Amino acid sequence: MTATMPSTAYTPHPSKMMKAAQWMGTRNVEVGVVPKPQITDPGDAIVQITHCTISGSDIHLYEGQLKDAMEKGDILGQEAIGMIEEVGPDVKTLKVGDRVIILPVIACGTCQYCQRQQYSLCDNTNPSKEMEAAYGHRLCGKLGYSRLCGGYPGNQAEYCRVPHADLSCVKAPEYIDARKLLGLTNVVTTAWHALELAEVQEGDVLGVWGCGPIGLATQRLAKLRGAKKVFAMDKDSQRLRIAEDFGMTPVDVDGHPDVAEYILSIQDHGLDRSIEASGYRCVGKQEYPAMQAIGLEKDSSDTLAAIIKATRKGGNVALIGDFFFTTREFPIGPLMQKALTVRGAQTWP
Repeated sequence: MTATMPSTAYTPHPSKMMKAAQWMGTRNVEVGVVPKPQITDPGDAIVQITHCTISGSDIHLYEGQLKDAMEKGDILGQEAIGMIEEVGPDVKTLKVGDRVIILPVIACGTCQYCQRQQYSLCDNTNPSKEMEAAYGHRLCGKLGYSRLCGGYPGNQAEYCRVPHADLSCVKAPEYIDARKLLGLTNVVTTAWHALELAEVQEGDVLGVWGCGPIGLATQRLAKLRGAKKVFAMDKDSQRLRIAEDFGMTPVDVDGHPDVAEYILSIQDHGLDRSIEASGYRCVGKQEYPAMQAIGLEKDSSDTLAAIIKATRKGGNVALIGDFFFTTREFPIGPLMQKALTVRGAQTWP
């Protein structure tokens, strides 16, 4: 789903106020009037947003999954395209009037991780002590994605301040419809990143859990990389039909309670590579909501357990669907005994 902001042409806003989508509590988002952002660092850019879209990650916030890391009035949004209105003195690659794709990851460009192009692991753009206490380290900052990720205002707004703009903004050609470019803000880059993490190669049999925008993009790009067969797992019949139309082998999770057993019954040796792209909590166990409500469970291991079971010995697993917390029933034994390689990360655009 895309949203087109009132003005699609570059026209400087005369007011010091703007409209923005604000988190006001669990399942409560309002369009409010807030101060227009200003440059606060020499590497900043102010972007007038012309097009934005809702990310699957926004649903985490909407549903209250990170409510302890949110404050009433926080501006949402991490996928947008716009026009540069103003740049700080240290911005070298952008100028006023440039049309840009805004990437969600905020990276400094100078730390050891950025130097290795592992931008989502940046040392310097996230001041969250809570993340450091929980994970042992801080990861990168992200636009519009809770105080856990730095508390940066998002871009579901008329204007957005983009830190480290030379890295976080990518010039976009004027002649391409912005709606065709929106996927490059996060969806396509995350999908390609998933295939890199899973090391998908020509001739592989791949399983992708999730047929949302990122899952479908992952499946199609896997075929581009030479995957021989791609299983597409989801609960939604419309999404499964789209996957099938794209040439994938659809698997209805509701129709196969033990998805892993079903895949093993029809695919010799199991899957070479598996990718978890189900995003917002794909839960099968009936007791999970009750356990979550009383604090006995934070994240669900259902999808991960199915993936580990369905993946062949020595295979690869990639996790890109946003796990934040802990889970009590992680299948560590099968993971270790089957010699699986598991990798996960936010995208490194």
